[in-house]
Amino acid sequence: MTKRIVILGTGITSVTAIKAIREIDLDSEIYLMGQEKIYPYNRVKLSKGLFNNLEENSILLQKKEWYEQNKVKIFINTKVVNINTDSFELILCDGSKVKYDKLLIATGSSNSIPPIDGIGKDGVYTLRSLKDALNIKNSLNESAQVIIIGGGIQGLEMAWIVHQHGKKATIIELQSRLMPYQLDNKASEILKDIIQGYGIEILTNTGVVKITGDTKVASILIDKEVKLKCDMVIYSTGIKANKELISNTKVETARGIVVNNKMETNIKNIYAAGDIAQFDNKVIGLWNIAIAQGKVAGYNIAGKETVYEKITPVTTLNAFGTSLFSMGCVDESESTKVLIDEDDNLKIYRKIFIKNNKVIGAIFIGDMKRSPLLKLAIEKGIRIGDVNLSVDELLDKLKNNK
Repeated sequence: MTKRIVILGTGITSVTAIKAIREIDLDSEIYLMGQEKIYPYNRVKLSKGLFNNLEENSILLQKKEWYEQNKVKIFINTKVVNINTDSFELILCDGSKVKYDKLLIATGSSNSIPPIDGIGKDGVYTLRSLKDALNIKNSLNESAQVIIIGGGIQGLEMAWIVHQHGKKATIIELQSRLMPYQLDNKASEILKDIIQGYGIEILTNTGVVKITGDTKVASILIDKEVKLKCDMVIYSTGIKANKELISNTKVETARGIVVNNKMETNIKNIYAAGDIAQFDNKVIGLWNIAIAQGKVAGYNIAGKETVYEKITPVTTLNAFGTSLFSMGCVDESESTKVLIDEDDNLKIYRKIFIKNNKVIGAIFIGDMKRSPLLKLAIEKGIRIGDVNLSVDELLDKLKNNK
């Protein structure tokens, strides 16, 4: 009998899983269900090109006819409120029920809401969905001074967009440096100098105590004594897995839904992948990892036994007239050797982390083309021999060993 596979969530993980399933299984029913009123779309485009064309057809991951061609029954604007793992049923918000034989939970994550008094006022935004992007775009046209809370990738991308459209941007970061989980002190200082060169103010080691204004934001209060005027606030302070749906089930969770290397949960025939999945005690929330996990989940759902091989996390930024990437382990205390090449005048910084004769991580500012080479070296565990090399000598050696 043809089985029914239900996939919850309409992101890149789900689309990748469908592709993997259809490589193996052309007959099973596939139901794809999501809460948004739009077919699966590329969320990365939201922060990297807010003022580009955000029309539906320009951001879809696949054309609408692709779903029909792959015999996928898609349910948009559909909210699942409960899962009955005993009866293999999903309960929808209207009370109707949908049976499944196998279930993939790929509901992703949401932006964490910082515990700031006034965070719910008009004029305060975060960016996670197309609706968020359109709201920010419309409000930005009427704003002059914008506060960005959070100095991570998305916060910096938003600051660049704000600046490009002639608005005054101020970045506020609670920790001591920008991109604190991806950059070391030196790289962060270089990036800070580059950004400040565009007239963007940056306040690190700074917390927002309160967002003031009657109903709409008028200013923020920092450290209980300094008030900064603004007419718009955008926050990006981390993510949290959307795991509320399985709170009443026996599916194991911690920070996310706990999975093994086949993307299986502790409940038979239920899988999880992408930003909601916790593998090896980590919820990473990166595009390339979501794709890899979606593929593994799809294959295993379709009966092709496949295991997830760890993907090197890579974070990139292309803004402020420069580019950078951070990948792998960039904790110097975990390294046995570190190679550094820097030029303060040219704003170039290259740092490679080595452990036991293998590259384990890298931070590069101003040299994006080396990213694939270093990623390959990390994932293949290439032994590099003599570590008393310059950065360029090591890169040449890796290139010759490809």
